[in-house]
Amino acid sequence: MSGHDLPRLGSLAWEPALDRPDLLAAPVLAALTAWAEQDERVRTQVAVAPIDPDHADTATLNAVHGLPTEASANCVVVAGRRGDDERVAAVVVRATTRADVNTRVRRLLDVRKASFLAHERAVAESGMEHGGITPLGVPAGWRVLADARVAEPGTLALIGSGVRRSKLLLPGDLLAAAPGVEVVEDLATAIDA
Repeated sequence: MSGHDLPRLGSLAWEPALDRPDLLAAPVLAALTAWAEQDERVRTQVAVAPIDPDHADTATLNAVHGLPTEASANCVVVAGRRGDDERVAAVVVRATTRADVNTRVRRLLDVRKASFLAHERAVAESGMEHGGITPLGVPAGWRVLADARVAEPGTLALIGSGVRRSKLLLPGDLLAAAPGVEVVEDLATAIDA
């Protein structure tokens, strides 16, 4: 992919994300705008497409728009405590895998027990909609952990936009270069067929 090729996938109408602020949650727009000042690729290689909010779930979206499941990346919010210190992470894994919350994520957060953050809290603290939470624009205190499979060069990552009515698409290696993203080997396990 050259520096000016907007990624495309399936039958969705992709546009440069920064040209469509109406399709982005406020924290996502702020994060993309700041990142674009550091990396010009954000303007030309981060795409957004409107979707029917009823199709926001991965399986439905892929079926309706002819998208490969392996391109979809899900973001889950995980939290744990170490004494009085709560540690929160946005964890990004391919839709063909499952975040290894009980072992890998728990160890990375250095907590005794890790669990999914309640939907209401994740929505309230991220400023994003449930089903649209994305690793771009999460609160500053959260870590962003991305499974290495999401970040492989030559792959695309289909992620949330912060709202249920659109999706973002960008090269996996560009996502890996986003501010604050930590790429982790074996952060996820394959989902048994």
